[in-house]
Amino acid sequence: MPTSKPFSTTRLATYLKKRILELRPAKTQAEIATQAGFINVNMLAMIKAGSNRLPIDRVPALAKALDVDPAYLLLLALEQQIGSTEAQAIVSILSTAVTQNEMAWVEAIREASDLSDPPLTRRGRAAIFGVFGK
Repeated sequence: MPTSKPFSTTRLATYLKKRILELRPAKTQAEIATQAGFINVNMLAMIKAGSNRLPIDRVPALAKALDVDPAYLLLLALEQQIGSTEAQAIVSILSTAVTQNEMAWVEAIREASDLSDPPLTRRGRAAIFGVFGK
């Protein structure tokens, strides 16, 4: 007999339950669903409960609504779609996921170098460590 909540034990369902609960003082689940662009606000409840998978195209907007790292949310959504081993293979092939904050650093380096793809020199590395007091 098939279960009506086949995704209830996924890491995504657990993560959503926790994050939505953390945001409860600031916004409702319906507000999060609306901000994420779900036409039916109950869709987020169904994803959280494990009845439905998170559509990949909703990941960026939901990550923004939840104020979480979109790369991590994408990994969790991929795990639901294709399985954990396959999702890890995709992440491995595409390299390490970069957070939004890290991407801002990359964009600043690209801008400062006029898109020249500069190698990381000892001097550059020392400058970065200096920013963090190390």
